[in-house]
Amino acid sequence: MRLRHSMGTLSKEGKLITSKEIADKFNISYPTVTHYTNMGFFTVVGKRGNKRLYDEGEVRSCLAKIKEKVNQGYPLRLIRDNLFKV
Repeated sequence: MRLRHSMGTLSKEGKLITSKEIADKFNISYPTVTHYTNMGFFTVVGKRGNKRLYDEGEVRSCLAKIKEKVNQGYPLRLIRDNLFKV
């Protein structure tokens, strides 16, 4: 179920987290968060000052998919192309 929020579309949980919180919570580097955002894996749903905000549920789901495919030997570009194939 998806809910509309004034800052964007949120998952049912609707918890917004910053880039730094993603890095800390999911044990990835801040530059990796930026890279995944630039590649289109993560969607910025809002901003608080100069901090980007992400939907935690979407980040968790996306990271699980990325981890699974990386472990199977797929490069990030191919993972991105397959995840967003319509």
